[in-house]
Amino acid sequence: MTLTSALLGPLRTGSAAARPLITYYDDATGERIELSGTTTANWAAKAANLLREECDVEPGARIALLLPAHWQTAAVLLAAWWCGAEVVAEPADADWVLCDADRIGLALAAEPSGGVVALSLDAFGKGISGLPSGAIDFATEVRLQGDDFAPWSPVPDDAPALAGATVAEVLAAARARAGELGLGRTDRVLSTLEWNTAEGLMDGLLAVLAAEASLVQVRGADEAALERKATTERTTIRLS
Repeated sequence: MTLTSALLGPLRTGSAAARPLITYYDDATGERIELSGTTTANWAAKAANLLREECDVEPGARIALLLPAHWQTAAVLLAAWWCGAEVVAEPADADWVLCDADRIGLALAAEPSGGVVALSLDAFGKGISGLPSGAIDFATEVRLQGDDFAPWSPVPDDAPALAGATVAEVLAAARARAGELGLGRTDRVLSTLEWNTAEGLMDGLLAVLAAEASLVQVRGADEAALERKATTERTTIRLS
């Protein structure tokens, strides 16, 4: 079982499939988007199909991310693990680098052996025009992909998944961390954590998914705005 299958499996059945799984706010742009367990899985499947069909990502491939904590980042992380890839910290160690529009130059400078996938992160799916050679526009390509994904071959539990840790190790750590944070399936977690470190990714996304909880991820909010969101979204736990 892939890490993504283990994390998303319980969230795609029963009442969990329809309830909010990720609610994303960007207070700088006014964006708010809510994804159910089913919608999150569909986006992850689209992204996984893109990585496999357009980038030849397969078990053993290494992917680095230069992306903020964003719902599309969650989708491409889950996509990478669904393909059996390992997420690594350094772009220079990666076969593919996934980046936002502001870091395309940095991603290309790392000279990944496969190339670069650039995400506009636009709320309406607008792509990035004028991309240099070696860069793929995520928004343009992902909409052409299917909503279902199945690995061509099994991904073993001892395959590397995150910074050298195996699928089994990451899953066990996520479940353990969920327990330490007191997360349960009825919780709604308000978070401002970034996912650009192993610790931030573990607490801010993986532990939440492992607990089958719901995530309200906020970018660019001040304290007063966070308090309002905590009330409006009926959150039960805050991570920052």
